[in-house]
Amino acid sequence: MIPIRPAPSGPEDAGLFEVRRKIYPRAVHGVFARWRWSLVWATQLFFYGMPWLSWNGRPALLFDLGARKFYVLGFVFWPQDFIYLTLLLVISALSLFLFTAVAGRLWCGYACPQTVYTEIFLWIERKTEGERSAREKLDREPMSVRKFVLKAAKHLSWGTLAFWTGFTFVGYFTPIRQLAMEFVTTALGPWEAFWILFYAAATYANAGFMREQVCKYMCPYARFQGAMFDRDTLVIAYDPLRGEPRGARSRQSDPKALGLGDCIDCTLCVQVCPTGIDIRKGLQYECIGCAACIDACDQVMDKVGYPKGLIRYATENAIARRAGLEGFLAHVARPRTFIYAAILGGVCVLAGTALFLRVPLKVDVIRDRGALVREVEDGELENVYRLQVMNATEEAHRYRLKVEGVPGLRVASDAEFVVEAAATRGFPVRLRAPRGALANGSHPIRISVDSFDTTAVNVTEKSVFIVR
Repeated sequence: MIPIRPAPSGPEDAGLFEVRRKIYPRAVHGVFARWRWSLVWATQLFFYGMPWLSWNGRPALLFDLGARKFYVLGFVFWPQDFIYLTLLLVISALSLFLFTAVAGRLWCGYACPQTVYTEIFLWIERKTEGERSAREKLDREPMSVRKFVLKAAKHLSWGTLAFWTGFTFVGYFTPIRQLAMEFVTTALGPWEAFWILFYAAATYANAGFMREQVCKYMCPYARFQGAMFDRDTLVIAYDPLRGEPRGARSRQSDPKALGLGDCIDCTLCVQVCPTGIDIRKGLQYECIGCAACIDACDQVMDKVGYPKGLIRYATENAIARRAGLEGFLAHVARPRTFIYAAILGGVCVLAGTALFLRVPLKVDVIRDRGALVREVEDGELENVYRLQVMNATEEAHRYRLKVEGVPGLRVASDAEFVVEAAATRGFPVRLRAPRGALANGSHPIRISVDSFDTTAVNVTEKSVFIVR
């Protein structure tokens, strides 16, 4: 008779989903920790400071969706400038391919908003609740006045930072000084209030609670990065040829005599990992490349008197061949990185040239289809057009209208006009030509608009003059 095992229940029932084990990352100090915090400071100074930076009386970086204008330093972009956004996205994608092929997940480990805000939220958690062991102990304790006060202080700090983050985010779409005044006077619009709270809630949840789950389950980059890695990609790697077999030993003992490698199995590399993986098991998709394990392992190697670099930035080929510095550098010089770099450089040159040659004037000409042609005084024929002129600079300009292509063609309406800074002006234009000089049909013409201020600003559009 075969015994029947009861169906597992509770935490042991992991049919589809693994029960999450809360991770308490240990604080670590070292070269790469300083690099991470340098990037935290740089990215957050930019993010929180840029909306307050003024340029020509308005924010230096403002995406005014209502007016369909994007202000980027001294440039004004309109929906018609979509090509520049396309080039920016292409450059970002190619940069991602190049940097990942060369050095793995640099973006994830140092500059990704999820990594940056998780680092900040963890710092707040350590300051309020203590280091790793203290936080674990506090979570196991029953609720008390002390625990309530510590948790409340942490969540209040998280909430304040998350709200300020949401407020700053909306400040990129609504001038932040205006937004601050609306907030103080409780005059925030419904959409502004919604996006402030939405972005604040997303920051609070992602950096405070979900943390590594965003990287492991939600972020697509962790999944497709494997397609961009090869054995010559620089990744964070454990050297098993040097570290195995691992095991504890006294500081005075000789590891070779004990038949042990350099790894003392202290597990500090696991304790400092924000995603909770063991880097000694090899490259894993959960590794975000933050290099916290390198700092932790190097400190241990210093204490026991072994050479640093048991865990280090290296390539799989370099570790397998026991290559030194030459193996560290040789991985860059391969066709894949040269191709990525050449394409990226070409697109950057193309984007820079296009931006440098960009004419800050756009003109659209539309014939008035309600009145194709009419005869006016002196026997002249008149066609009416709708002219739409867009001034893509932050200064008002005076423009002049010229026409050519048909003998005797002239502008019968005002040939000079002013368009205000970063504004669009539409108005009718009447063109006349003598009847006797033209045959029936449509005749191609050119309508030019140029600026009085600079001869370099000139736009010519093609149209037709109808004769009946």
